[in-house]
Amino acid sequence: MNFVEVNGTSLRCELTGEGAATLVLIHEMGGTLDSWDQALPALNNSRQVLRYDTRGAGLSQKIKGAVSWDQMADDLAGLLDALGITGKVSLAGIAVGAAIGMHFAVRYPDRAAGLVMHGPATGASEDRKKATLERADAVEAGGMASVVETSLALSYPPVVRYNAEEFRKFRARWLGNDPESFAAINRMLANGDITPELAKITCPTLVTAGRHDPLRPPSVIEPMARQIPGAQFLELNTGHFASVQTPGLMAQAIHYFLHAQGQ
Repeated sequence: MNFVEVNGTSLRCELTGEGAATLVLIHEMGGTLDSWDQALPALNNSRQVLRYDTRGAGLSQKIKGAVSWDQMADDLAGLLDALGITGKVSLAGIAVGAAIGMHFAVRYPDRAAGLVMHGPATGASEDRKKATLERADAVEAGGMASVVETSLALSYPPVVRYNAEEFRKFRARWLGNDPESFAAINRMLANGDITPELAKITCPTLVTAGRHDPLRPPSVIEPMARQIPGAQFLELNTGHFASVQTPGLMAQAIHYFLHAQGQ
């Protein structure tokens, strides 16, 4: 593990594997780079893989006040610079992590070779905006424990709790989130819809959705994929947190898509 100070914040990161191509893995809101633990072996045997705790998550510096999509994308650009990764990179992300990857690809099109997005959370719809802001307030007032049951009932429902021990560890790790940072990211979603950027993506893109994801189901994600020029769409037998719930399936989708693109 490494810690790098960029863009006014300190980020925890890990660079593994060898190869000419670089893949960046971006975890979900409430997750950490550890969300990719089980998928990593299938992804870093032919390329180098960078994963990191986004601003406010895991062991990275916590958020005080507001945070923006631009800051999240600029954090990644700064991290790549600090690690000496100057060429184009492929990106794969889950939910909010997918949206960060998308915003990076639009903001830095000359640095994005390919993009895989699972259940991209590009903002809160009008009917979800109030609930998203209320969740931010609830977490700040009562901590992560105040919302854990309602949150994981949707994002990690029983149908995808294939491994009880993995779910136990995930839940415990999720409870360890910094409430103020978690609230800030919820407000970023509620107040900064970047869905219109889908049409601006220029790199090869695969969009996936989980059959058992009530938050971002295929009926919501497939129309989003159609807004991206030339994008492919794939429905997977998984949930919202695919890198944890079905790591092999998620890794396979990422690897075969990037391999087909020469990445």
